Amino acid sequence: MSTHHISQTIRGDGLPIVMIHGYTVDHRVLLPLEPVFDSHPGYRRIYLDLPGHGDSPRLPEPTSASTLTEAVIEWIANVVGDQPFAVLGQSFGGQIARAVTARFGTQVLGSALLVPVVCWGEGRTLPTETVVERDDVFLAGRPPAERELFAQVATRLDRPGWDRFAEYLLPGWRAHDRNAAAELEADFLLPHWPEQEAAPHRGPHLLVTGRQDALVGWQDQLSLLQHYPHMTAAVIDRAGHNPQIETPEIVHDLIGRWLDALSHHVTTSAK
Repeated sequence: MSTHHISQTIRGDGLPIVMIHGYTVDHRVLLPLEPVFDSHPGYRRIYLDLPGHGDSPRLPEPTSASTLTEAVIEWIANVVGDQPFAVLGQSFGGQIARAVTARFGTQVLGSALLVPVVCWGEGRTLPTETVVERDDVFLAGRPPAERELFAQVATRLDRPGWDRFAEYLLPGWRAHDRNAAAELEADFLLPHWPEQEAAPHRGPHLLVTGRQDALVGWQDQLSLLQHYPHMTAAVIDRAGHNPQIETPEIVHDLIGRWLDALSHHVTTSAK
């Protein structure tokens, strides 16, 4: 059993879907996906707070991509057991989700990756234009650090965009452990791509990226298609690093179709 506590929030019943958020936020950044499950019942969403995020204490050892990933994998083994499950990962959580799929193999029925981390630092391919709308008068009244974060993760830098940012992203950002985050930033990528150590995964997979994503871009992620033969990929225009917040209708449709594919996969696998 794991000795490290990871906070979880559970919604619904049915097939488990492990929901993994990104860096310096918490599970609330994924809650805009909940309306999808109103029309697609039968899924138990297990939202976690990564160690050092939300209500989860930091790891006792130094925080890195590897130590966080191993903590999540151990936690999944304890919480999910030997049940089939799916995984959804956003940003840094997308890197962990890829590792989960590689480690658990066919026990993972499929994954949805929202703006996943694939490359980092100077290795990233980023778009030249990242802002669609900007209200400088409104922005001038925001706290500088929060204004800077807003500009990194959003394309519509105005009051409506800020209101969504303040509801779903800011609470987690304010709560995260700054020291653990600094450690992670210095060791942000797994030593190897998870896909290098696993056979191609043939379940239903979804890749969602934002055309104006200023943090992870969209081009590098397309290389994942080579490893997932049944992956659907979408590059959403006028969306940055949180398309589930900025373009919820499009993302809801994509997630709904992925859930339909999961259901079909479960049915056909049982025959």
